[in-house]
Amino acid sequence: MSYGSGGRAIWKGAISFGLVTIPVKLYKATARKSLKFNYLHRQCKTPLEYIRRCPRCGVDVPWGDTMRGYEYEKGKYVVLYDEDFAAIPLELTKTVEIVDFIHLEEIDPIYFDKSYYLIPEETSLRAYNLLREAMERKRMVAVARVVVRDKQHLATVRAKNRVLVLETMFYPDEIRSEIFPELQKEVKSHEKELQMAESLITNLAAEFDPNKYTDEYRKALLDIVRQKIEGKEVAIPVVPEEEKVISLMEALKESVERTRLQRKATSGQAEGKRKKASGVNTESA
Repeated sequence: MSYGSGGRAIWKGAISFGLVTIPVKLYKATARKSLKFNYLHRQCKTPLEYIRRCPRCGVDVPWGDTMRGYEYEKGKYVVLYDEDFAAIPLELTKTVEIVDFIHLEEIDPIYFDKSYYLIPEETSLRAYNLLREAMERKRMVAVARVVVRDKQHLATVRAKNRVLVLETMFYPDEIRSEIFPELQKEVKSHEKELQMAESLITNLAAEFDPNKYTDEYRKALLDIVRQKIEGKEVAIPVVPEEEKVISLMEALKESVERTRLQRKATSGQAEGKRKKASGVNTESA
């Protein structure tokens, strides 16, 4: 059986919702599309190997001879075995424990890390849908705790269409301070500049449509790769010279005017498409 997210379940357990238990499986919700490069030996173009080498014994170490150690002091390790991890209570390692329900806008996006799909077992579909529909009607998300890959995560569980999405989060002490010396100096904005900046934001305002955003860097890199495969000379694009900006105010004015014209042109194209789709003759008589 295949799933939209692809791949196999990386975790099996249950959602703990009060006294209700909902058996679920966890699937990755995202897949990175960046190009993967191997490092080659410059002389013979052979892919380099990544070797686990013990600097003390001077030997290469296979996976079977490795173990996990926690460095509690500099150069001092306590060793943990599989049975040590197995000794952790099952309710901690196999449960998405819901502790609170809150409004999503209360969470700063900086806390979010990775997204996963929570998929129910067939026997738990009724309870799963009950939780999902109740959350949708209340317009709230769940704050939960879950252990994935030897780490307990803070997480949110939210309804998205017909699925529950679990998003792991950073703990407060994992968020780095936003205090930088460059930002300590007080700088005041001029009212006219603020008004122009607000106009620019208005001209660029739009409803979020993820389909209109593409990875331009990845596309350009793939074009170079294809040209090299086909034996073609790589075309170097001409980079236009940047116009000299005389002042912040002039840059804002120019930006507002350009975005205004761009928005007007886009609106005209959209109107033309709507008329064409509805059968209206857009040509002048």
